[in-house]
Amino acid sequence: MKPLNINIVGLELKAHHFSFSLDDRFLEEYGHGFVPGGKFEVDVMLDKHETFIETELKIEGSVRLTCDRSLEEFDYPISMDKKMIFKYGEEEEDLTDEITVISRDRTSLDLGQLVYEFIGLAIPMKKLHPRFQQEEGSEEGKMIYTSSTDGEHKEEEVNPIWDKLKKLK
Repeated sequence: MKPLNINIVGLELKAHHFSFSLDDRFLEEYGHGFVPGGKFEVDVMLDKHETFIETELKIEGSVRLTCDRSLEEFDYPISMDKKMIFKYGEEEEDLTDEITVISRDRTSLDLGQLVYEFIGLAIPMKKLHPRFQQEEGSEEGKMIYTSSTDGEHKEEEVNPIWDKLKKLK
């Protein structure tokens, strides 16, 4: 059985709480090297109703990243709360980012892929070691202007070919 697979068949119509500890094995199972490693605690509040299942996921932990500037490894903290709704319907499909339709004969919910995708989306595009974070903020947005100090404007020499082309107008 997969790490975040919750059996929903025998659950009563009320709120249920689940806790999971995830490590590198989880990241290897769901991803193919995109997230290299990390440790996470996932708390799931699953509220089962007649026509839908509402889930609240609280993900906390850190992912091991490699700095784009120094190639050093560092732990990047991740903390997020996400909500998902699983609606019962005819065909299984994703309606929106937060609403998924599942069939009534479904016996379990595999939240592992969702958790993996949430973790992947929390990773910044530019991965900088924490010691470079202060430097990066001060450099970003600076513009450098140069100007001529001699005060004279030189007239540009015009290529004679352009003069001939202008006459064609």
